[in-house]
Amino acid sequence: MMHESFLSPMPRVVAHRGDSANYPENTLPAFISGVKMGIDVIETDVHITRDGEIVIWHDPTLDRNTDGKGALEIYTLKELKKLDAGYTFTKDGGKTYPFRGKGIQLCTLSEALEACPEERFNIDLKSQEEDIVETYIDVIRKHNAENRVCTASFHLNNLKKLRRLAPEMLTSVSTLEVAPLVLKTKLHMLPEAFDRKIIFQVPVRQYGITIINKRFIDEMHKRDAVVMVWTINDENEMERLYRMGVDTIMTDDPALLIKTAERLGIR
Repeated sequence: MMHESFLSPMPRVVAHRGDSANYPENTLPAFISGVKMGIDVIETDVHITRDGEIVIWHDPTLDRNTDGKGALEIYTLKELKKLDAGYTFTKDGGKTYPFRGKGIQLCTLSEALEACPEERFNIDLKSQEEDIVETYIDVIRKHNAENRVCTASFHLNNLKKLRRLAPEMLTSVSTLEVAPLVLKTKLHMLPEAFDRKIIFQVPVRQYGITIINKRFIDEMHKRDAVVMVWTINDENEMERLYRMGVDTIMTDDPALLIKTAERLGIR
């Protein structure tokens, strides 16, 4: 896989938490399956453990996807490694649990970067604690992965800190930054150009407001912004969005998205 940076060539297919349709989300098997499938980017999430390790997981708690309980960040990495990260995965409504007891663990960000050394990652900083930022940057730099990572977060303070400490690393814009840009688009008040690379990672609609439409896409493309949309699992909606001009789609079903993108001739 050859790419000059996270955005070159433009990523079209982002696997939301890896190949989460077929493997326990945010685990190494889900990531490796996505890579073998030929995705462009793995989307994932990170927290910081009690002993300061960057671990991959979406929820603030362990209950939904493991045999553990409670808040992830009160555990050490050693304690988390004892849990079964495939415990609740099922494709038949709970009749079977094909990965239960198979040794699937929570993994660290370092382990994921090592297991997928050529893959691009879109990483969401889930922790509200700003301590995560320095440790996260250290891990990315240790693996020389600055070029293949884009960082997201709902916590604007964390993104601001990251931009200050690691200006070479790409970030998306947070929810608090998206809202005024959407409003300015509607009011024809956007600046002629942005002073840095703007990467949107947004749903089609939020809080009853349609964000993604042709005008929004066109206005952002005029300003060299990138429009990434989450999380789309319907083939007709994938096609509609690609035809409208979105750059990238995130999905739980990367095989379907690859098929759609290739059918439309955009990858």
